Amino acid sequence: MKIPKYQVIKNELKNAIVTGCLKNGQKFYTEAELIDKYNVSSITVIRALNDLVKEGYLVRHQGKGTFISRSRKDKRVQFSDVELYPFSEEHVYVHEIIQENVPEILKTLQLNKNAHYIAIRRTRTVNDTPVIYHQSYLIKSLIDTSKPLAYYTSIYERLQQDRGIVMEDEPYEETNSIVYPAPLHISQMLNLTKGEPCAKQMRLTYSAATGKPLEYAVAYKRWDFYKFTIKGNEV
Repeated sequence: MKIPKYQVIKNELKNAIVTGCLKNGQKFYTEAELIDKYNVSSITVIRALNDLVKEGYLVRHQGKGTFISRSRKDKRVQFSDVELYPFSEEHVYVHEIIQENVPEILKTLQLNKNAHYIAIRRTRTVNDTPVIYHQSYLIKSLIDTSKPLAYYTSIYERLQQDRGIVMEDEPYEETNSIVYPAPLHISQMLNLTKGEPCAKQMRLTYSAATGKPLEYAVAYKRWDFYKFTIKGNEV
């Protein structure tokens, strides 16, 4: 599906704001400059600008022009999991790779109700202790289901080598929360005792080229193996 031109322009300008190429409070392009820059009609430019204003990235001042919002959303921060164990001690077991069409997941992946996606479920262990239970839901074109289960021990490595897609570089939305107590089936997968919590991480990764979802991933982590840091930086 072809992305509308106004959306392409909006995404490019939004990325320039979020990454700091355009600074807070800086005067923004005029409509005439954008029309010339992208060789498009004024209608296309105005639609892109209006969306950026509605989403809080731009503000308009009567008689002065358009500016980057000083309180813009999506300021870049450094967010990273802190691994509490050596990578050399971990092992990944792939439980299954199957086609599914659960309505909730189809909706998240923006697929129609008759479509299917590929579900890959894995457990990451350290010295025989399960520390993370992964559930990854990917669009069908990304996964070769004829491969053995162990082929997808590292999904992102396979996607980079087989499809040329570097998932870490694609845009994504991630939510982290603590679930207390952990659901029964998760407690069983992670060998938690009754009443113990777990960390839940949900990530939706999009294609920068199409704007469509590539993967919806849900990971449950043992609380005693989970830690993260956040560093804010004004770019």
